[in-house]
Amino acid sequence: MSTVPSINLNDGASIPQLGLGVYQIDPDETAGAVKAALDIGYRHIDTAQMYGNEAGVGQGIRDAGVDRADVFITSKLNNGFHEPDKARAAFDETLSKLGYDYVDLFLIHWPLPTKYDGDFVSTWKALEGFKADGRARSIGVSNFQVPHLERLAAETDTVPAVNQIEVHPYFVNADVRAYGASHDIVTEAWSPIAQGKVLDDQVVEGIAKATGKSPAQVVLRWHIQRGDVIFPKSVTPKRIQENFDIFDFELSPDDVDALTELDKGEDGRTGPNPDTFDMIPD
Repeated sequence: MSTVPSINLNDGASIPQLGLGVYQIDPDETAGAVKAALDIGYRHIDTAQMYGNEAGVGQGIRDAGVDRADVFITSKLNNGFHEPDKARAAFDETLSKLGYDYVDLFLIHWPLPTKYDGDFVSTWKALEGFKADGRARSIGVSNFQVPHLERLAAETDTVPAVNQIEVHPYFVNADVRAYGASHDIVTEAWSPIAQGKVLDDQVVEGIAKATGKSPAQVVLRWHIQRGDVIFPKSVTPKRIQENFDIFDFELSPDDVDALTELDKGEDGRTGPNPDTFDMIPD
């Protein structure tokens, strides 16, 4: 079984560098996917209130018979609950749905700078309360840009443990990653294979052929060697296994550089721009 390395967070906790993401996994399929991943050896599951499948994550862990303490669980605050009282109620519901009395990491899912009068600071202070009472072992943010992070630094006492942002070879998000690196904020990369768009790239295919690995494994390995946390999504046991098998080879520095140079800047984004994204689900 592969051994997944862990990364130390700025609050003394550590996080497995590879996990299973359950974004867009049907709630009815989530428990099965989580159990399959845990059976393979994953010990990190990334979910969110917005995904609607937190209950399936908890059930999958129990079905796998793995001790809660051995699994790193992340969830995220839904966009409709940024006001502190609503954030506290939503966090209680997350714990109830998971069936546990704590999460390892809880994030503000989006900064929503055009909503709530631009106030994500009071939301962050609510998360500081979850950490203080031990129900969130670590707290962080998702999709925060450099100005958002600078505002938290100026107005609050806690540096986010992580910032979960879109990163892949077509969108390396260099400025946000660099800010994180200089302020001891771990980068978690969502959409790590650009929703599959990078897998047909000639550079990726060439490296895959040379290493005897799949294009997806090559791109996931690129993330690992750059020091980011990843959590590719799948419901297929074969693909969940393939995504796990990325620790028995290494890309050369030239390969890493070649993949990084595929960056297209803003044209490479597959998801919304955090400066303008303002969706609040019904």
